[in-house]
Amino acid sequence: MSGQTDTAVHDERLQDLFRDGIVAEDLPILFPLLRGRGLLRAFSALFHGGETQVLLRLLVLRTLGARSHATEWAPQEIRDQLAFVDPVKLETVVQRLKDHDLLVYDAETTRYRVGNLGRKALGALATMLEFEQGDDDGLGYLTAQLAAGQSLGRISTDELGHLLSRLTELKEDFDRAVLSGSEHRIRRASERLESVWTWVEKGTEIVAAITREDELEPAVHRLAQAVGRAQSALLRQAGIFQRELNKIDQHRVHLGRTGLSSSDLVGWLRAQDAAGLAAFEDGQLLLPLPAAFVHDQIALDVAEYELLERERVAAAVTGLPTAEEPPNTADLPVDEEDLRFLEEWHAELAAIEAPRELETTLIGDDYALSAYRLSLLGLLGDPESAALEGGTAELARLPLALEIDSGKPLVSTDLPQIALISSGRLRPRDGAKDTTDA
Repeated sequence: MSGQTDTAVHDERLQDLFRDGIVAEDLPILFPLLRGRGLLRAFSALFHGGETQVLLRLLVLRTLGARSHATEWAPQEIRDQLAFVDPVKLETVVQRLKDHDLLVYDAETTRYRVGNLGRKALGALATMLEFEQGDDDGLGYLTAQLAAGQSLGRISTDELGHLLSRLTELKEDFDRAVLSGSEHRIRRASERLESVWTWVEKGTEIVAAITREDELEPAVHRLAQAVGRAQSALLRQAGIFQRELNKIDQHRVHLGRTGLSSSDLVGWLRAQDAAGLAAFEDGQLLLPLPAAFVHDQIALDVAEYELLERERVAAAVTGLPTAEEPPNTADLPVDEEDLRFLEEWHAELAAIEAPRELETTLIGDDYALSAYRLSLLGLLGDPESAALEGGTAELARLPLALEIDSGKPLVSTDLPQIALISSGRLRPRDGAKDTTDA
């Protein structure tokens, strides 16, 4: 009756951990733990309390379970076998193991023996301790558990899931070592792979045997296939490590003719402790020694960019200007055309009433002015020029005609920078046909 009452009390305490409306027994993930509550209590009895108390309980239980030829123990035999333990503390531990069914007391024979829960606890503990040495990655223990279940035909999805998770974690660690490009990390990962190589191969055989079974649940089969793929990826990892090490070896720097390389130097530095490395610094940084590996010109260019160019670029305004209305063309400044020489020439030509020779008409201060006046004479009487507007059109409409004596020789003139000129004249036009050919 006390056991049922104790279970009810524990159920009430467990129910207090969940939200309202949630029943602990309805949670699938919690059901296996509730079903194995007796075994969990046994482990709680063993491992509850401080480390010294736990060690003493395990010592007593392992001692009593180690005698295979005579499994029953008289109280005096227990005291004699564990005479190095304080009698009071030994009695307390034996009573605690008995209260939690780890030890069973037979009142008829007045002897103790290890109970079923105690044997299970010792078996699990023995397996874990067996794989404690040389199985730092835990792959051996997980593979052994899976092999035991496969041999008995009781394959657990939890065991497959734990093995798959551990294989995935190892693959991720190995991938990070490769991505780091560090020779030290890659070699350490390669050594780690060699340490688990045997368990990966054995696990591959076990998974192959599991997948060949006909009566296998789909979930277990999918997990077994995933484990097989993860194991194959780990088996390929050795080639990846060797390829990366070959790449690193191509870039290894050898230190002169000493036979040493940069890898040897890195390995030696890693072997030193912090105090040893700090001792090499003593007296080495008393003076600001110039760094031979620094190119002063390149450093100067970089400093100039960092101190000047970067600030100038940051201060530069690179945004587009805001939109503005286009200016009115009437407001734009217009340069007035200089028509002074044209107007003077027009006034002189308009005053001609009788024929006048060219050498006396083309009077200018320099060659440019004389040539300018001669070029305008070709417009006299030109109908196209006369139809336009402006000063040249007005000059073209003057009632004058230009006559050139093409058959006569050139005439000497006193014009500036002009020695000879065609013989010809300007005359007022009459009704007869005038020639304007020059």
